[in-house]
Parts: sequence; C-alpha cells; structure tokens
Amino acid sequence: MREPRAELVRIDSRGEAHPIGTVASQRLRARAGTYRLLPSPPHIVFLRYTGEDGRRDVEDGAIVRLAGEITAPGALADVIALVGQAGLRGELAVASGDSVRSIFFDRGEIVGAVTDVEDERIGSILYRFGAIDARARDAALAHMSPGQRFGEVVVMLGMVSQETLYRHISKQIEEILFATLGVSDGAFYFLDGFDDARLPVRHSVNAGALLMDCVTRMDELKFFRQKIPSAEHVPALVDGHAAPPGQGGVFGAIDGRRSILEIGRLAGLGEFETTKQVFALVQSHHVVIRPPRVTGGPAAIVAAANGVLEAVFRATGAAGKSAEVSASLSAFASGAGVYDVLLRGAGPDDQGQLAADKVAANAELIAGDADASEVLKRMLHDYVSFALFSAGAALGASAEAALLKSVREMLAVIKP
Repeated sequence: MREPRAELVRIDSRGEAHPIGTVASQRLRARAGTYRLLPSPPHIVFLRYTGEDGRRDVEDGAIVRLAGEITAPGALADVIALVGQAGLRGELAVASGDSVRSIFFDRGEIVGAVTDVEDERIGSILYRFGAIDARARDAALAHMSPGQRFGEVVVMLGMVSQETLYRHISKQIEEILFATLGVSDGAFYFLDGFDDARLPVRHSVNAGALLMDCVTRMDELKFFRQKIPSAEHVPALVDGHAAPPGQGGVFGAIDGRRSILEIGRLAGLGEFETTKQVFALVQSHHVVIRPPRVTGGPAAIVAAANGVLEAVFRATGAAGKSAEVSASLSAFASGAGVYDVLLRGAGPDDQGQLAADKVAANAELIAGDADASEVLKRMLHDYVSFALFSAGAALGASAEAALLKSVREMLAVIKP
C-alpha cells in the first residue's frame, strides 16, 4: 500500500497549493492548466478544468454527475445499481493507486469496459482463460505496432477467431467489474456521456444482472478461501477416487503440481469457476489442497533456507556461539536419516550456507517418483527449524523470539 503522505497537498494561508508527496507532485504536474474551484464542503477541494474563460465547454472534458470516495470492498455496488436503474449514459471511472478502470453505461446496459491493469487487459484474459498460450501472447505483443489493439493482432495472426475474441471481451468486462467492486481505497467519478470510439467492441449486458453475478461471486469466493487460500495453491488427488460426474475437465487436469490458475487455463474456465469446482472436489474428499509451489523451484527453496541459516549464524556469531550451533547441526544431520545424501557435496560452509545446485540434485535422488520440491521443503524446513532451536538454546528466549520474527517470511517459503 502507498505511503499515506505521498498524496498530500498543503494549502497555505494565502490559498497557494504545495504538493508534499511525490505522487501529489506528479499528479498536479500532469494537470497543468486553469481550473475552476467548485463549491464544496469545508473538508473537500473540488477543481475542474475550464481554461482561462472559466466556463464549462465541451472541449474541457465530461461533466461530473457523481463522485465519491471508496473506503471498503463492495462500496461501489450501490453506485453501479443506481446508474443502471436510472438508465444513465456515461463512464464510471474508478481510480485506485496507480490503476484506473472505466465502465461504460448506456440506458441500463454495460456496453464496455477498459482498464490499465495488466492482468485485466484482453491479452491477459485470453491467456488466463486458455484461449492462447504464453508463446502466442508474447508473439502478438511483439507484432503489435503503435495504435494497434491486441485483439486485432491475434485475430489477424489467426491465433483466435472473431467469435472467440468477442466472447472473451465479454469475460473481460465481467473481470473488470469484479475487480472494480473489490477496490477498497480510491475514488469514483461518473462522467456524463462518452465517445463510442473508446470501446474496443460494443457489448450489451444488463447492468443489474451483471452486478448481481459479481456480488454473488465475491461472497462465494470469500467462502471458498476458507479451503483454498489463493489461486496459487495446488490441488492434489486423493488416491482411490474416480472422477465425479460433471467434473472431468478440472478433475482430469489435477496432477498435484498445477495451481488453480494453471488448471483454469488448461480447462479454459478461468480462476473463479476452477476454484468453485475444486472447492466441490475438496468437499467430496476427492482432492486436498497443498501450499503454492515455490517460484524458482528447488534453487529458490534452498535460497530461502540459506537466508534463515545466514540469520542464525549472524546472531550466534555475534554472541560467540556459532561453533556450538554448527556442531549441533552437524550432529542432527548425521543422525536424522538421509541428510547425509541431501547434503553430500553441498556444505554447509562456515556460515551454514548450502550449495543450491548440489542440494537440488541430491533432492531429486531422494525423491524418486515423488515431488522433489516437496521433499526438499520438508527436509530443509526440519533442518533450519533445528538450527533455530539450537540458536534459541544458545542465545536465550528473547533473542530466539527476535530471530524467529526476522526469518518468518523465509520460513513460510519452505513450509511443507
């Protein structure tokens, strides 16, 4: 989250405005010009561009019909319902941090949406729903020239059909609306009218019905998160269970390695529908949920373990206790099963550091047909946990608590 002072502006006793934060300075510089100070409550400053004549002209920008602060997820539901029921034509622009999303309304229908959030752009939507793969997405981006739209390029290159693109733009509108409802800190502005040329394709979706779908989805996803904390978590099959009726696509893509996101791409369903189906499989005891796979594979797991060990040896070294901890770790490794294989040719050195490539290769030998990353996480988690225990015995309870706090995030990476 952005540092609160980054957006501050001070108005002095002479009425001159001075940006305090860097974000405030950037925003004001981008709006150089002459503005009219509109009447407002004492705690609000509302400026709108008019130019030197002080009058609202067509070229000065759209009239603001509604505006307000967003302070909690779901806060915009009433605004969207109002705009839809009133049959207004205009643009709901929602700004949060560095992101801006716009939803376009016309007589109770949502006719389009645009966003500057990369994960919600049409290329990402086509990828997330499995219409194109990563190679096709990158090739289309490389082929784009200034002024071209991604959708035009993928159709021109034969990667998707016009029908597929149209269908996924409809999905994009839903994803943008869902993300807009999730904004917890920002501001909204309903601007009168809009230029139809801003719409990549004109759709027509009932605003009330789509709003209800998104609100229901928010509630359901909150419920699903009790069992499936994120889309990066990995479902794994429980032995002895056949695929339940109607779950073939998602069930068949579960291999104990793919995340919810990856399965969603493979099945062409996206994150939410995949999460919903996996949740049903968890409830029926066909599937269990495992923590996310570590980005970077075994090397990243060893790097996290080395980070913990570095902190342990730095703290114990400062107290003259590192040799004592090193001896304890050596005794643990030699007496705890297959650590002699895991650490063969891999150290540790004087600072407790392990050679990542050697440890990763040794883990593959130990794992056999099992998941080497999970085997490595389990063994290294036990190893560094013992190192922390030894450090605590050497340094005392208060020093141990401070050490644990400093390595919490690294421990989370290797938690089995």
